[in-house]
Amino acid sequence: MRAIWLTRFGDPSVLVAGDAPDPVPGPGQVLVDVAYANITFVETQFRATGSGPSNARPPLIPGNGVGGVIAAVGPEADAALVGRRVVSSLDGTGGYASRVVVDAASPYEVPAGLALDEAVALLADGRTATMLVRAAALSPGDRVLVEAAAGGVGSLAVQLAKAAGAHVVAAAGGVRKLALARQLGADAAVDYREPGWAGRAGTVDVVLDGVGGEIARAAFELLAPGGRMLSYGLASGSWAAIAPEAAAARGVTLIRPRPTPAQLREYVESALAEGAAGRLRPVIGQRFPLERASDAHAAIESRATIGKTLLEVGA
Repeated sequence: MRAIWLTRFGDPSVLVAGDAPDPVPGPGQVLVDVAYANITFVETQFRATGSGPSNARPPLIPGNGVGGVIAAVGPEADAALVGRRVVSSLDGTGGYASRVVVDAASPYEVPAGLALDEAVALLADGRTATMLVRAAALSPGDRVLVEAAAGGVGSLAVQLAKAAGAHVVAAAGGVRKLALARQLGADAAVDYREPGWAGRAGTVDVVLDGVGGEIARAAFELLAPGGRMLSYGLASGSWAAIAPEAAAARGVTLIRPRPTPAQLREYVESALAEGAAGRLRPVIGQRFPLERASDAHAAIESRATIGKTLLEVGA
């Protein structure tokens, strides 16, 4: 099969297309012919530095989320699964490939009415956005600041927060991204690359922080007493680093969700169902063929991308 190999840690050029042995499903496993592979910002960080949720070391096939069709099953797996459209997370590696093997219980069947590429775009980012909005316990009228509002998670969080009745302030960089956030339902949008952006955002009740660094610290200062801040990403390169003592002094709660595996699965199922019903729109801003995975990583790191970036494998 064709795959992308991470040959060493470094710039995007370390991602090299090549052949790999075809995987064979073992007992209780299924083989998926991959149509689309998901790319996350965390994967670009892992490629560059080796840091992240995986301890794996090159050479390896990166990638953690795929969508495709079950082509075969191993012993003890239900043969009726063959032919089903599914999305699935892996164990942190192996996703940038034309075939993958996963446990038969791992995949999520894609609901009727939802395109496979949209389901892949909802797999990781829909799970995260759903988790954040639920953990924030939004009430109608809450003012919610969504950072990186035109990104994969942020664009979904804007929609979910609006559906919960919140007043959404989108923070992003550049006219194109601000326009997208407004199209998705944001009530206001501010460019956090401009001086004084925080003053234009105003006081808020909730911050969904996917950027970290100075932007997150400025957003923290906007929270009213009783406010909540949830940090889930570090697009700036560093976490928000808000001290619990500083939050307590201002009457602000730093929420760090600790979902169970069952809850994580339910978040994915909810996002897929909302997508199938037309209530949640994943934004697929960029598509690259599998062989150009290095270009996809470079595009994400340029900060020019919007929404989700997908690799088209066997689409």
